[in-house]
Amino acid sequence: MKSPELSKHAAVRLQQRGIAPLVIDLLLQFGATEKSGDGTTRHYFDKPARRRLRSYAGRLASLLEAHLDCYAVVGAEGRVVTAAHRTTRIKH
Repeated sequence: MKSPELSKHAAVRLQQRGIAPLVIDLLLQFGATEKSGDGTTRHYFDKPARRRLRSYAGRLASLLEAHLDCYAVVGAEGRVVTAAHRTTRIKH
């Protein structure tokens, strides 16, 4: 899988917030999605997404677990617009 394209804003936010690009790759591959307005989608790890990741990563999943409480917003063109740590539950 090709690494996702990041906007300048997203690249800066990832660095400021200490979110590894690997986590964004995993979010886009295994995370749950929901529309968040203006043609953007939000990707995050819910319980089924964490299960999918555990079955894929095997023993490495326990090392990744501490880094999975984040989300990414992807624009309509497929570029990651921003990313942040999740501090509250995402309501549907």
